[in-house]
Amino acid sequence: MRLMKGSRIALKALTAHKLRALLAILGIVVGVAAVIVMLAVGEGAKQDVLGKIQGLGTNILIVSAGQLKNVAGRPQLVGNVTTLDLRDVKAITEECPAVARVAPIQSRKLAVKYGTGTTNTSVVGTSADFPTVREFRTIAGRFFDADEVQGAQRVAVVGQTVLTNLGLGRSLVGETLRINNVPFEVVGILEPKGVNYAGIDEDDQILVPINTALRRLFNLTYLSSLYIQAKDERAMSTAARQVTDLLRERHRIRSGQPDDFTLQTQAEILEAAQETSQTFSLLLGSVAGISLFVGGIGILAMMVISVRERTREIGIRRAVGARRRDILLQFILEATGLSLTGGFIGSVVGVAGGLILARVTGWPTAISPLAILLAMGVSAAVGIFFGAYPARRAARVDPIVALRAE
Repeated sequence: MRLMKGSRIALKALTAHKLRALLAILGIVVGVAAVIVMLAVGEGAKQDVLGKIQGLGTNILIVSAGQLKNVAGRPQLVGNVTTLDLRDVKAITEECPAVARVAPIQSRKLAVKYGTGTTNTSVVGTSADFPTVREFRTIAGRFFDADEVQGAQRVAVVGQTVLTNLGLGRSLVGETLRINNVPFEVVGILEPKGVNYAGIDEDDQILVPINTALRRLFNLTYLSSLYIQAKDERAMSTAARQVTDLLRERHRIRSGQPDDFTLQTQAEILEAAQETSQTFSLLLGSVAGISLFVGGIGILAMMVISVRERTREIGIRRAVGARRRDILLQFILEATGLSLTGGFIGSVVGVAGGLILARVTGWPTAISPLAILLAMGVSAAVGIFFGAYPARRAARVDPIVALRAE
């Protein structure tokens, strides 16, 4: 009964000063909307990165030549980067029982020409196992086979972005393009793959046999990395151990010396990505939280002014039997009502803002019900927290002094 009565009095007091209440609510609206949008951006980015890491393939280990270290927050290869070669690929395939397939990688940015169109793109040398390991598929033509790799044939599989950059709206299968002025027959067109977890457009590349790339295009004998597929998920750790032991033995690395290569599993890449995503989300949430805090200060200011203006009203209520806790409840309900109203409107604005942001910018966003509930709960807590001081101040007003107030 007292709660209902206090709610009616609080509602009447708020509607008596509509503009003031609206301005106080506006601060909460902005804060809650910012929280929801920022959390949606953070969660969307997280899900996008996780999807791209899963897009690496199934049960994948990545071996990079040299040591991969975080320099200024970004992974960079340091030390000797010429330590992997095709003999390592053969040894891993033959001597590591937990390994199913190995796809060697070496790439360079080279000039590509077809007709009057030219572009610079990433030319990637790899093996016939690459499409299986990395789950790449062709939408036209085929992938090159093991015989073409062994024979260093000049065949190529082209990504969608390359076609666009060459100004082509059709397939090149069966035709010839020139890579670094060397003619290659196009045998396949890759299906769109998009940007990977490292921010590289995997459609802006041309895949060629590794022997062709090393001998005829790059003039190299070493590899930059290996994509290794374990036989199944349970064999991942075993495969990682077998590959590490074999490479250390082949590269004559003594006990206690660091590896001259870096081995990463999908789980390790995922963990690093999640840490980055959590830091990003925390930063965005903190910025949005400041907006909500500012909105709470607006409620505090309004309630303090309200207590000063309604001193006589408080005195009259106390004189006719209202207890201190009734006055306390009334002003707490006013502050909470302002905050919850702002929280509700802010949630609607935040959801709409997240959807509009995704449509306009193309950023991945993910609005979760938990984020909305969290924002509403925080807005209610803000109302109670910032309303507590003026409510206590109102409850402690001396009724005799209040009745004398003008």
